Amino acid sequence: MNAFKAYKACVPIAWSANLYITLVRGIPGTRRLHRRTLEALRLGKCNRTVMRWNTPTVRGMLQQVKRLVVIETEEMFKTRKQKDANHRALRPPLVVSHIPAPAIDSSQ
Repeated sequence: MNAFKAYKACVPIAWSANLYITLVRGIPGTRRLHRRTLEALRLGKCNRTVMRWNTPTVRGMLQQVKRLVVIETEEMFKTRKQKDANHRALRPPLVVSHIPAPAIDSSQ
């Protein structure tokens, strides 16, 4: 969960019409009401992200399960995905030359 806080700090929080919700804690051992709320949000497994409209109903549901989920605005989500894409992008190959450098005679 520290990684989420790291990229959240990079993006200014602004109001967004959409919320991206990621389940980061496991469902077993939680209250039945919380499990039903996660089911209503369509969050069935850990590290799954869903997009929901930013409405009072959804915000009330998220208030119930706030310790189980991470909530991002659209800008935060796009920034995180861009960072992941940059991190996973192919990098140019490292070229190592094994040809020895010419020796310089100091006697001349």
